[in-house]
Amino acid sequence: MLFPTTIVGSFPQPEWLIDRAKLAGRFPPRVRAKELWRLQEPYLSQAQDDATLLAIRFQEEAGLDIVSDGEIRRESYSNRFATALDGVDLDNPGTALDRSGHPNPVPRIVGKIRRKHAVEVGDLQFLKKNTTRKTKITVPGPFTMLQQAQNDFYKSEEEAAQDYADAVNAEIKDLFAAGADVVQIDEPYMQARPEKARQYGLAALNRALEGVQGTTAVHICFGYAAIIHVRPSGYSFLPEMRGCKCKQVSVETAQSKLDTSVLAELGDKQVMVGCIDLNDMNVETPDVVAGRIRKALKHIKPEQVILAPDCGMKYLPREVAQGKLKAMVEAAQLLRREYG
Repeated sequence: MLFPTTIVGSFPQPEWLIDRAKLAGRFPPRVRAKELWRLQEPYLSQAQDDATLLAIRFQEEAGLDIVSDGEIRRESYSNRFATALDGVDLDNPGTALDRSGHPNPVPRIVGKIRRKHAVEVGDLQFLKKNTTRKTKITVPGPFTMLQQAQNDFYKSEEEAAQDYADAVNAEIKDLFAAGADVVQIDEPYMQARPEKARQYGLAALNRALEGVQGTTAVHICFGYAAIIHVRPSGYSFLPEMRGCKCKQVSVETAQSKLDTSVLAELGDKQVMVGCIDLNDMNVETPDVVAGRIRKALKHIKPEQVILAPDCGMKYLPREVAQGKLKAMVEAAQLLRREYG
């Protein structure tokens, strides 16, 4: 099918589950932030299940072809996995600069990074149990997790990135074994810190994909629109992704009004073209969304294009997110009639 539709990962969590004002009033947490949840165990897990069901149904009702669990159980896209690893001290966190340049509490690396157990397989199994559509689940990338940590153990960042990559690799293989259709690796810090990404980040990412059988995607963005308001017009690290072992690359084009000619440099990879502006609370028309995709189609083939929002939708009001997804699905239908 031409022009399949999906989300990047997150869907808005309901107000009854998480304090959305607190969530929006701080930088995305890198260590655990249990104070954000409105419920405690033993009620929290059941509430997260219920909210995940809602996220799945909203995606299905919007008409998405590939659905995720909405990352409902996460305080941020990365901290649930990053804080589940051996080798980090969470009781005495470190500090690292966020991509906005502000210091943020982060996991402090005090030993060898190892994955103790599968972290997100249960989330995927719940998703698959509750939808008949294709499924996608996301994991944070090794380079990004390292940038969101304080290294007090490894002699070099390269060595630390390799161990993070091994942990991600084991998780991805378990997710495909559990039936995932797509596993997406989130690597926004490759855009934020391109020199280090070239130095060792891409190698770590390829190590995380070593021996993986299945459809893999890598998401690279400019940051959440709710936090990073100003966008550059071009990526500082994107053509290099042609050398990545992933099958899909996710980019944002809507808010940044990206010069889409750079997409031609990704070769024959499929591209999740971010076509929903998450900084604009107005719901785009299908024609506007289709126009953004047509800009990409000047440089890549229709069969390479997947429609998606620019980034995760967790900071949007739910009714806005739902409206935008419906417009995106209608845009895909327009494009199928036009190019099919």
